Amino acid sequence: MKVGILDPFSGISGDMTLGALLDVGLDPEWLRGLPASLGIDGVGVRIADVKRGEIACKKVDFDIPPQPHGRHLRQLQEIVSRSAAPAVVKERANQAFTLIAEQEAAIHATTVERVHLHEVGAVDAILDIVGGVWGFELLGIERIFCGAIATGDGVVQAAHGTLPVPAPATLRLLEGHPVRPGPQGAGELVTPTGAALVRVLSSGPPPREYVPLRSCFGAGTKEFPDRANALRLIVAECSAAPGEVEELVQLASDIDDMSPEYLAATVELLRGAGALDVIVLATTMKRGRPGTRVEVLARPADAERLELMLLTETTTIGVRRSDIRRRALPRELRTVDVLGHAVAVKVVQLPGGGIRAKPEFTDVQRVAEATGRPLRDIFQRAADQAERQ
Repeated sequence: MKVGILDPFSGISGDMTLGALLDVGLDPEWLRGLPASLGIDGVGVRIADVKRGEIACKKVDFDIPPQPHGRHLRQLQEIVSRSAAPAVVKERANQAFTLIAEQEAAIHATTVERVHLHEVGAVDAILDIVGGVWGFELLGIERIFCGAIATGDGVVQAAHGTLPVPAPATLRLLEGHPVRPGPQGAGELVTPTGAALVRVLSSGPPPREYVPLRSCFGAGTKEFPDRANALRLIVAECSAAPGEVEELVQLASDIDDMSPEYLAATVELLRGAGALDVIVLATTMKRGRPGTRVEVLARPADAERLELMLLTETTTIGVRRSDIRRRALPRELRTVDVLGHAVAVKVVQLPGGGIRAKPEFTDVQRVAEATGRPLRDIFQRAADQAERQ
């Protein structure tokens, strides 16, 4: 299995991630065309070979014309939805923006809909997040891991004034991930975009054993006289049998006094907030009352946050938590062309060595309506093409 290992010994940011991806083999012309693919005009992309602490790195900068001073979450989601990115990239990018908006809203005692994202709503942050998620996908990296993150020290000047390092929203995004303060005098080393990328992409700490194939560096903006301010990205092979076992957390609540439409909306909120899966089951509660059981599958780092969502967004007065082990088959999302239309297909590796392909229904439905062909015909064409790739 091809994996990417982030080594944030001097922190992590979106532009450092892009630089590391370029240094490890991402096509520079693709990055130069990224603003246009997101419908953002007039943005120049500068890619340079630089040194940080005598280590050769790639540096990425964006030349951006005057833009709105920040954006709301809905505006960011509209930019992502209009893009040519694959479905899995759109999903993870929107998840990153949603996580940032949730933390900012909580810190400033407002709602996700009303929070105004200043730094993260800027064009360079949009390009960093979408480009980072999409770049790993283009390189064919199946899983991403991240080591302990150096967060820096001191304070940082932000739109809301002077803030401690790590900034409050950044630290919340890093909850559940190993971090360490310093080095002394470094200032801010982890940006909200860097923390969000780790949150939505990382599967946890690096594996104990792997075979490194290539290691490269993305440069940070700051230069220090005594050390390299860079992010190292290692591309490696990691042996993993199909059906690798993961340690996860299951949250469960039984509810019998909540309107169905509000419960359905909460389920979508949980999915958007990082739940691996949310299942709604019919159940019978005391005195024979019909009820609904909500089961949420979460990574350990996300369990506390999702548990609080269950307690605040539903009418439940209790959440059961249990540690479980999940055996999940490796999967990847491929994009195929069916009658001139793009269709995303989830391809799963089976224990016996074969694969199983399942086209995304929304794409199949869209192509069927556009071409006048049966849904089953579009499904089969997409599946056959994905299996031949």
